[in-house]
Amino acid sequence: MGAAGRIAFFPARVAARASRDQLAMVPDDVLVAELVRLIDRAFATSLPEDVVQSATRHKVIERVARELASSGALDRALNDALASEQMRRAIREVVESPEMTAALARQTTGLAEELVGNVRRRASTLDERLERRRRTVRSPFAGVATRAAAFALDSAVVVLIYVSLSAMVALISSMVGTLRPAWLVGVLLGSGFGLVAGIYFVLFWSGAGQTPGMRLLRLRLRGPDGTPPSVGRALLRAIGTVIAIVPFFAGYLPVLFDARRRGVPDFLARTDVVYEDPRRELESEAWAAPATG
Repeated sequence: MGAAGRIAFFPARVAARASRDQLAMVPDDVLVAELVRLIDRAFATSLPEDVVQSATRHKVIERVARELASSGALDRALNDALASEQMRRAIREVVESPEMTAALARQTTGLAEELVGNVRRRASTLDERLERRRRTVRSPFAGVATRAAAFALDSAVVVLIYVSLSAMVALISSMVGTLRPAWLVGVLLGSGFGLVAGIYFVLFWSGAGQTPGMRLLRLRLRGPDGTPPSVGRALLRAIGTVIAIVPFFAGYLPVLFDARRRGVPDFLARTDVVYEDPRRELESEAWAAPATG
């Protein structure tokens, strides 16, 4: 560009320099406020929608993601982020936070309650279907299916307790020497299981009126006066349970025909097994008379 050109553009350069000097003299907050007004004015138009539509139409996000993935920049960014001490600390704080712990506890408890509730409802429905008596209202007395489910849960707990105790005894005997003769060990093992089961059922029946399995199925054992049975009555019921189980659980067949759904253990100990559901009790007031024998 010659001298004539520089002379021709001299007024434009002077004007640009003057405008730049004037912008430099304007306070920063005024510039920010003006920029905010311009952005707000742009957002008030259809510009955001047009930008989104244009980006969608030209698949901008997919292209950017594909480019980042193909170049390896995305993997490097993720690795750098995960490898950073700040990210690990943030993840650890989130996982160990009381809110996360409470949320996991609520989810676990809700799942367990839903599972037990479904088992309880299905067992209660099966109680009504298996019974051989015609009823106009639902019985407050527990049937075969619900009692069997509760007994299975309690049996699993008894086995777990027995195995734990046996392992402890085996550990101690390995230190001091094994028992002799072998038949004595077998007798002790067999009688030990019966002793653990007897203590388990008698303790819960007389103390709380229900075992852990019965509590999950919402069942309760009551004596003639409607309260939990005494220790003697609970012991008599435990003996009746053994008698009922030995002939292939035949001692529970009367539950299908008896008005109060009693089995051999209930007849011997003069007990009843009832549902804890208040709605079922309200629907079955005709069958809610206390046991008399």
